[in-house]
Amino acid sequence: MATAAYQRVVLKLSGESLGAPDGQGLDFARARDLAAELAGLGGLGCGLLVVVGGGNLLRGRDARAAGLDAVQADRIGMLATAMNAIALGALLRAAGAAARVLTATPIAPLAEPYTSELARAALDGGEIVLSAGGLGHPFFSTDTAAALRAIEVGADCLLKATTVDGVYSSDPRRDPGAVRLPRLSFDEVLERRLAVMDATAFALCRDNGIPIRVFDFSQPGALARVLRGEALGSLVSQEAS
Repeated sequence: MATAAYQRVVLKLSGESLGAPDGQGLDFARARDLAAELAGLGGLGCGLLVVVGGGNLLRGRDARAAGLDAVQADRIGMLATAMNAIALGALLRAAGAAARVLTATPIAPLAEPYTSELARAALDGGEIVLSAGGLGHPFFSTDTAAALRAIEVGADCLLKATTVDGVYSSDPRRDPGAVRLPRLSFDEVLERRLAVMDATAFALCRDNGIPIRVFDFSQPGALARVLRGEALGSLVSQEAS
């Protein structure tokens, strides 16, 4: 197996990637396939920290719309990410990979509390780290958690796994004339008002020089190809080229 083009990356996965075809619930068959794919990347020699969302189980905005207090709604959403991470961690270990679940808010004995030192040590030891619970505070998205984790562990790139094959000039689902943009600078994204990540996450990556690669995770073998250095999707970095 070819070696990775990166030493360490953070992978941002949506909760829907663990859900049924409609993106809802926790589909163990689909989660098992995802775990097998991640476990198979061990030979590339790339440290992998995964931040997983919880939208397949609950979205904070939906809970708020139902009348829950915003803080409580986001706390429930954080627990949803922990459920996904614990399930994925168990499936990774069943697939033969060393995996550790770390949570922003302590929920011992279900998972260990997150610290950047513990995350770095686990990555150095060849473990896949699953970072759950967002940042442990309401009003911060898992995009922002992924950006901060990338900075804390010294990641070479933040990989945003989506169902769209990159960043487009406009929404390709609404505009048939939308064009995919393979490379962009952070400044170009801001000037063109393109949606890549939420504003806080984007600013953290820009200010700390963390490149963002947006790619279609649903393509078979897409993550392995990205880790090997193939230019799938779109890359946002300090310079466009």
